[in-house]
Amino acid sequence: MKKKSLLLLGLVTLLVFPIPAFIGLYFIEGITPIQVMQFNRMDAYPIALGIIVGMLYAVVALGFMMAPVFEKLPTRIETVIAKMRLNTWHCLFLSLCAGVGEEILFRSGIQYFIGPIITSILFVAIHGYLNPFNWRISLYGIIVLPFIFLLSYALDEFGLWFCIGAHFSYDFVLFYIITHPIQTKTDS
Repeated sequence: MKKKSLLLLGLVTLLVFPIPAFIGLYFIEGITPIQVMQFNRMDAYPIALGIIVGMLYAVVALGFMMAPVFEKLPTRIETVIAKMRLNTWHCLFLSLCAGVGEEILFRSGIQYFIGPIITSILFVAIHGYLNPFNWRISLYGIIVLPFIFLLSYALDEFGLWFCIGAHFSYDFVLFYIITHPIQTKTDS
């Protein structure tokens, strides 16, 4: 995927993904988009906590991604991302788009109707991480799944903005570390 296409996909995620949640919740339950966004729960504490949780889980997931078992994947996600040569602003933009757009759709929308367990599994599967034909990809999905469960169950306690903060920081840490590898003295 080219960088321009990826950035456009990010914008679509931000602007279009929330629409089904807004429409579904409004026409089925009478919940307005303002209520869906939980602006009344938009507070520094849950957002900061979400950002910390997302960053920590990203480091853990990245550690697992470096395990030898994943070396035989035909297309490693970090290889695809690294080839795009994203700068810091691209990483921030894409992470923000995914954090906001996907969390509104999945946590506020889909989860409202089908519950946290099925929504979490669906979320990981749609991202391509549960693949019955490739156990290594599914293994990564199993690594990510607890994080997604955490977001799903944290929604009631900490609100949508915790989930957005956690998702955003998880993606940003992964994007940034993958696209800005740490240089060691032997690399130069």
